[in-house]
Amino acid sequence: MKYKDMSNLILKAFYNVYNIFGYCFLEKLYERALMIELTKLGLKCNNQHSIKVYYDKQIVGDYIADIIVEDKILLELKSIKTLTIQDESHYLPCTELEVGILLNFRPEPQIKRKV
Repeated sequence: MKYKDMSNLILKAFYNVYNIFGYCFLEKLYERALMIELTKLGLKCNNQHSIKVYYDKQIVGDYIADIIVEDKILLELKSIKTLTIQDESHYLPCTELEVGILLNFRPEPQIKRKV
């Protein structure tokens, strides 16, 4: 698994936040708390980071990612009833990043990892 150790730390941070806040808040609160947890775990991360979107090797626009970890993993945070196909990391192939993780803060936490 690509970036296995980093992915495991991200999941640890996710569950630390989830265990404290549960599932009743807006995504922005989870984003801020997750930034704190990721930093405590020694990971470099940026939130609300603009990344270039490519089509046929040409930049066609920007995408604002919730969190980028170590310039390698894109995190998309959700706080919705259940994930749908539209929520999954369909934007990942259009970026230069290789791994994306979708984290949903709901009664049953949902995690989707895309490579």
